[in-house]
Amino acid sequence: MLEQQLVNGVVLGATYALFAIGFTLMFGVMGVINLTYGVYFALGAFAALWSTQGLGLPIWAALPLGALIAGVLAVVLDTLLLTRLRKAKAPELASLMVTLGATLFLYAGMAAALGTEIRRFPAAVFSGGAYSLGDVRVATTQLLILAAAIVLMLALLALVRGSRIGLAIRAVAENPDAAALMGINGALMLRVVSFLSGAIGGAAGVLVGLNFNAIQPFMGEHMMLRGFAVIIVGGLGDLRGALLAGLLLGLAEVLTAAYLSSTLKDMIAFALLVATLWFRPLGLFGRAAAKRA
Repeated sequence: MLEQQLVNGVVLGATYALFAIGFTLMFGVMGVINLTYGVYFALGAFAALWSTQGLGLPIWAALPLGALIAGVLAVVLDTLLLTRLRKAKAPELASLMVTLGATLFLYAGMAAALGTEIRRFPAAVFSGGAYSLGDVRVATTQLLILAAAIVLMLALLALVRGSRIGLAIRAVAENPDAAALMGINGALMLRVVSFLSGAIGGAAGVLVGLNFNAIQPFMGEHMMLRGFAVIIVGGLGDLRGALLAGLLLGLAEVLTAAYLSSTLKDMIAFALLVATLWFRPLGLFGRAAAKRA
């Protein structure tokens, strides 16, 4: 029982971690909590669902398509909503309120266009069977979810930490004005970050939709609390912390549902968030910023 729940928790935690690192990347570079991130999550899942049902694509092809569509939408929305505010050097609250309004508008539009009923992937998507290791049963779909999450997370970390684009992104995040003096196109880097974050959010939506086989327009709304919890627990703007905190949250939810009550698992994210703010406000890997007079 415990071994099986640990496997389930790692699979769920990997999807949470993937969702959170995209959210963390967006916050860490732009300095704005973009509430439209949950929309990218839902849109990626719906795009993959449509491609499997309407186009007959296998899930390994539907996943990158969903991520691509979500990434493009992220760039469009960032350009429409936040570019003018950045140029005007508007306060962070202005960006938060603009993205909140856009989120409510987009959720309402998705619900009107797609309906609020739960959609499910075709049965053929789950036809790969399962593998047994002693008493532990691992479905092929779970292996796909885990492998895709690991590959995407490693690819993002490699891009940010080991490439020229990643160096430019980190420079813009650290000091946009100094980066501009070094010849870095800050506006272009912000669009790259928007695309990467949206694509990762869309991919996470596909994987969570696969894990629970339940897709509906407001699914991103439920994930945003978990996203907040993960970036707070892991440390604001820290990708390593988001990865570890996502795995921790997935394991905690699964073990709570298995050994206590399934009705309590939705409280875990809020409990972790509050406990972190009480006892370690900077998170697992957060660092205090030095202030000079």
